[in-house]
Amino acid sequence: MLVRCPDAYAALAPDAGYMSGTLPVTVHPPSPTGGRRVRVNGEILGLAYSLADVAEFLRRAGLEVDSTEVAVSPLIDWRGVGPEYWGPEPEDTGP
Repeated sequence: MLVRCPDAYAALAPDAGYMSGTLPVTVHPPSPTGGRRVRVNGEILGLAYSLADVAEFLRRAGLEVDSTEVAVSPLIDWRGVGPEYWGPEPEDTGP
């Protein structure tokens, strides 16, 4: 499932922030209910549930990144955990 914020795509300018030392794409840690928030230059693009979702958000924002390359793209800052985990966070069963 791909959830998007339609007005956020204008945030990706041709001179994206990675030229100034900051990565233009941030994939946040998984939410407690699953999925990861995706931002481009500080604007939320939506909630992704897979690498293909991230690739689609980036395509709509004007960045052509193949879904097979999203996990290793130097444009993406993976927060919390890497691209292999999408949540939800596991329940703490305790001792």
